[in-house]
Amino acid sequence: MPQQSAEPISVRILDREFRVNCTPEERDSLMDAARFLDLRLRDARDRGPNLSLDKLAIMTALNISDSLLKAEQELSLRSEQVDERLNHLTDRLSRHLDARGAER
Repeated sequence: MPQQSAEPISVRILDREFRVNCTPEERDSLMDAARFLDLRLRDARDRGPNLSLDKLAIMTALNISDSLLKAEQELSLRSEQVDERLNHLTDRLSRHLDARGAER
């Protein structure tokens, strides 16, 4: 299926409108991301009402980046644990099948 061309959509973040190009299949996730960012910026603004917009944006970006990096580390650790468990089960199954083959 050919990729559809990008179309401009409007998102509102901190009561400001931004036009962003995206494909129709990306639209819903982009809108979700804009809502998420808006909520995070509003929360930061509520905690630091005297901060400039630049500082709010940087602090929010740092917090989101920190959360993303922690989630990626957790995912990597869980992936390693699953791989170890699968290797262990594969070894056990191989030993079991080898033992059954030797009995015949």
